[in-house]
Amino acid sequence: MEKAGVVLSTPFYMKKKVLAAVSGGVDSITALLILREEGYDVAAAHMKLWDYADVGGDSFHDGRCCSLEAINDLQIICNSFSIPFYVFNLSGEFKKIVINNFVSEYKAGRTPNPCILCNTHLKWSIFLRKAIEIGCEYIATGHYARLEYDNDRKRFVLRKGIDATRDQSYALWGLGQGALSHTLLPLGKYLKLEVRQLARKFNLKNAEKPESREICFIADDDYHRFLREWEEKHGGRPKAGDIVFKNGAVAGRHQGIQYYTIGQRKGLGLSNPTPLYVNRIDVQSNRVIIGDEAELYSARTMVRNINWVSIASPASEFPADVKIRYLHQPAPAIVKPIGENASVNPAFDGAEVEFETQQRAITPGQSAVFYDGEVLLGGGIIDSYPAVAGSGLMTENND
Repeated sequence: MEKAGVVLSTPFYMKKKVLAAVSGGVDSITALLILREEGYDVAAAHMKLWDYADVGGDSFHDGRCCSLEAINDLQIICNSFSIPFYVFNLSGEFKKIVINNFVSEYKAGRTPNPCILCNTHLKWSIFLRKAIEIGCEYIATGHYARLEYDNDRKRFVLRKGIDATRDQSYALWGLGQGALSHTLLPLGKYLKLEVRQLARKFNLKNAEKPESREICFIADDDYHRFLREWEEKHGGRPKAGDIVFKNGAVAGRHQGIQYYTIGQRKGLGLSNPTPLYVNRIDVQSNRVIIGDEAELYSARTMVRNINWVSIASPASEFPADVKIRYLHQPAPAIVKPIGENASVNPAFDGAEVEFETQQRAITPGQSAVFYDGEVLLGGGIIDSYPAVAGSGLMTENND
């Protein structure tokens, strides 16, 4: 198959049915049309996940996913190409699985990545099940990542997208082999520039639409506003507490630990000769611990809820490049799996990650994803370091 500007060839035998998840952005629609030109029997479906009336931010109503504008635009595009179009109302599931977790994690002093849960439990679970129910063999999305079957490993392998500035493999670490066997990722082999060129070739009205990397259900990107309003609507109330230095000296007051995350500098409301950062959040004492930037660095962390994607569960430690947030540059580390019977800590099932160099603001609740070059090996959730006798490591546990 050739890229933008050249007619895409269609093997006569390719008539597999695909349901593409379309959000209203240029990527997902272009992915749908690429598959159509490659000869797949395509349909499109939009997941209605939330309402502005429920999540707020009405003054920033911008026509992004889940809005009536986005749904109407998608219907018009699909009609113009004679592509069947569905709308799945998954707002109840999204609230239960994604939003409630988002709120509870912040209240527990952690910083979640809601896209991980959405991908794992909605797109590649509920959405996939609905696709199969209507007779489709595959689902497709506009993620910039590559998927292939490795005959030597006898499993599907996820790779980074070739556009390093758009690679989204990080958000797919929760997918299992069963889900991957029903997945197509047509954009992984394209640069973003090429995708926009294809969108223009297809005469898409959203070809020049700016992209957003913010969380979809917080349209104004104001986490504080969202968390405050959500708590008020559901009978909760933030609990004020102290902002303290590591030695316990009180520096000020906070209005709720859910408004803070590790590495935060702005919004502390403190005056100090040198910059201060959130170093730790102590849920038990309801305190936010601050300090200088040097105290943000650490070479070790623990990772729980690990899913191994491109490899089977390893029996021994191995080197990997580890990414600790979406925009983090993967850093060399040793990953040491810890099973339930491991002598280091029988109560913890996951892995210890030891970096070659210290990393800034390793944040509980974020995802740590393991790579071997371009191959995504697996990933999990960064955990507050459990107590390990004699380790000399941080022993805080926020659970």
